[in-house]
Amino acid sequence: MTGGRDLRALFSTNDRSVQAVEAFTNRASQWETVAAALTQHLHHVGSPGFDPEDLEAPRNHILVFHGVGGIGKTTLSRMLEAALADAVRRPSQWGEPGWPADRILPVRIDLARSAGTDFEQIVLTIRAALTRIGRPLPAFDLALRRYWEANHPGEPLEEYLRRGGLGARFGQALPQQMQSALADVAQALMLPGTIGSAVGQLTGALVSALREHHRTVRALAGCVRLADLLEAEPDLDTLSFYPHLLAWELAHLPEGKRVVPVVLLDTFEDTGDRTRRDLERLIQRTVWLIPNAFWVITGRSRLQWADPALQGQLDYTGPAAWPGLAHTTVPAARTPGRPAAGRQVLVGDFSPEDCDDYLAHRLTRDGQPLIGENIRQVITARSHGLPLYLDLSVARFLELRRTGSSPQPSDFDHDFPALVARTLTDLTPDERHVLRSISLLDAFDVPLATRAAGLTHEGPALRLTERPFIREDPFGLWPFHLHGLIRSAVRNADDTTDDRWSETDWRQAAQRAFTALGEQHHNPSGPGRLLLIACLRQGLRLARDHRLDLDWLTEAAWTYASDSVWEPLAPPDTDTAADLDTAADALVELLSALARRQHEHRARTVSRLTAVLAAELLPTDLQEMALYYRAKSLRDTGQAAPSRRDYQQVADQGGRLAPAARRGLAHAARLAGDFPTALAAAQNLGWEGRHQRVMGDLYWLQGQPERAAAAYLAGRTEAEQHGKAGEAAHNQALHAFAIALYAPDQATAEIDLAHQLLAGLNLRATTINVRRAELIRDAGSDSVDDQIATLRTELDIAGLASLTPAIELAGAFHQAVLDDRIALNATLIRLREQTSAEDHAYFVDIAHFMAGLPLPADHTAPHWLDSAAATRERWRALVIARRHRLGISQ
Repeated sequence: MTGGRDLRALFSTNDRSVQAVEAFTNRASQWETVAAALTQHLHHVGSPGFDPEDLEAPRNHILVFHGVGGIGKTTLSRMLEAALADAVRRPSQWGEPGWPADRILPVRIDLARSAGTDFEQIVLTIRAALTRIGRPLPAFDLALRRYWEANHPGEPLEEYLRRGGLGARFGQALPQQMQSALADVAQALMLPGTIGSAVGQLTGALVSALREHHRTVRALAGCVRLADLLEAEPDLDTLSFYPHLLAWELAHLPEGKRVVPVVLLDTFEDTGDRTRRDLERLIQRTVWLIPNAFWVITGRSRLQWADPALQGQLDYTGPAAWPGLAHTTVPAARTPGRPAAGRQVLVGDFSPEDCDDYLAHRLTRDGQPLIGENIRQVITARSHGLPLYLDLSVARFLELRRTGSSPQPSDFDHDFPALVARTLTDLTPDERHVLRSISLLDAFDVPLATRAAGLTHEGPALRLTERPFIREDPFGLWPFHLHGLIRSAVRNADDTTDDRWSETDWRQAAQRAFTALGEQHHNPSGPGRLLLIACLRQGLRLARDHRLDLDWLTEAAWTYASDSVWEPLAPPDTDTAADLDTAADALVELLSALARRQHEHRARTVSRLTAVLAAELLPTDLQEMALYYRAKSLRDTGQAAPSRRDYQQVADQGGRLAPAARRGLAHAARLAGDFPTALAAAQNLGWEGRHQRVMGDLYWLQGQPERAAAAYLAGRTEAEQHGKAGEAAHNQALHAFAIALYAPDQATAEIDLAHQLLAGLNLRATTINVRRAELIRDAGSDSVDDQIATLRTELDIAGLASLTPAIELAGAFHQAVLDDRIALNATLIRLREQTSAEDHAYFVDIAHFMAGLPLPADHTAPHWLDSAAATRERWRALVIARRHRLGISQ
């Protein structure tokens, strides 16, 4: 789990008891990917049909690890080299490889600009690593010596290797092996001993011998392209073809000397950019020409070699050439830690457990973590699993100690400017502009990113989506999102770059993004409801955070509320009305309160809506929305008088919700037992006032569930015709309840349909009504008492006091069917307590009607639609019919 000494950390403190090591956290999935791919490669190169000189066969001898800067690619590359070279240095979590250790020859090359690696060094490094075989590679060595003398006249190769660090790394065996190869060829050609250093004359003689098929050069005659390479001008371009000779030499090594080089190329992004691919072209040619080596490339971006559009910029392009590098749009392509359909692997973030383990091992004293668990938890949560953030936090920890402070968890609720610099370092100016713009968005597509950036061309946004810090969900409405930590850093860290944005720049970008979202809302290209919610979620955040005018959000809010689906909308940390300063603040709080009322006590909803109304920040129509839904919540909590007052105010204003408010007043008349007034009001409500549902609510109370079921069914049909899923589900729940009263054997199918219509909707009261239908269907069975007890608890938690008497009435129906007078008397007592005010008092009448009991002498009867006697007879008939169905004797 740990590597070498962390010198930067050690030189950041005077405390010699602190142990600082370069911690390496388990990357077992990446090792498994390497092991599987390398095993497959070994099987391929060992098969009889493998030909290293085949220049047309597709190449699958490469594995690419790409990821955002600071994700740990270089550490992974180093650990892979160490694990392949020495089993002792392989992390214990990594499994045993399935190949002999002496068959693998790892060589790692850092392509970072700071390392100053050029193409000559790449070729020399690979050849120097192969000196471990202990024998010359004459075909390649002769060509390389010719190149060297032509391009470095008078400079000994030994000095070059020493100066570049290759001598110390691999020793001085390469010049000796090359000289041995020259001497062997000179001897085979029977040239004077001094000719061994006259490379030009020697290669000329060798080419002639090869062309004339002399038996003296039989050992090299099998390399059919050697003569062509020796005759070519020995420049850098020709050098890039010499690796073909290495491939030939490797394939012709004696059995006991055969090895498979594993070449690890790190920091591949520093080889150039999309317009300057000179070094990349030479490297790609090298990779192609040594198919018996295995290549592991690490860099920030995917390799584009399988893109046919690069034809002409690179020699070998397209998916047929590199089948494992072809881009795929399946979700696994962007799943961190997993290979795509081929050999491109996104290096994922650390898990929380790995982050904690990393921090615990990075700094220690006496074997114990120096960074306390409480601080580690904060750093882990803030890091989003990015190792660079962990490194920066360790440096901050040491800096705080160095200045005499005792680090506290609050010190690490921090964004680092270095993250911004690392992210922006290899982006073009337009790409940086787009990156800052999309940091304002939770998710985006290319057109949205382009509009948010204010650009007229999509190229920068399109290129940015290929970067590893952009995560992709192909099935999302907007498929792309920015890595969480990068987004936070770009938005919040002190940006020290030359093209940093001012506050005005950020606000203008927010306005552009907000406007672009509004355009997508008005001109939907995808599923309407999904797009509405997505636009609202992002638009509300932008308007709130940047104090923007509501604009299109007003109409979107009305569309959202009209269907009563109530998906969660509010951005984080906005479920409080304490700081309502702008219209956007108030709208976020309004819609959050409406959505959350399905999950919290309705008294809380009343309080939140009252605060929104008191702030008076919203336009008149949205104030009306807050007032209407406060009236509903007041009714749900059993506060009839203030509910009617709010309903009346909304109805008097004549706005969008006036029909709904008139329905609320009709409900109020019904709740008060004034059924004729409620019926008269319902007949004038129309569809906007949900007249069929109001009629159904009246009919079942009169003991006429068949008429109620027909009205609810008509209401569901109207709702479906208008595309109102919430209203359709609500009517179906009540339809199932009415059916259950008179035809319980038919009720199950209707209840199932209600559950289907409720799928994906947040309608708590409607769900309770389905449960009530189940109670009525099951009346007379043993399970009902438990169901009632559970529902009582749920209603109490939800604050839906208005539904509690309805559940008690369902219990009374069950008890009347069983003729359980003791339980029924207890239910009647509860009903009197719950309906002591003016609302639902008629439930006491109905419970007595069901059981055939006389009403109390002091009871005030409601105004039935016909007569109390007729209503009593109908309710008693429903109970008797159920008793007959269950075989209960009278």
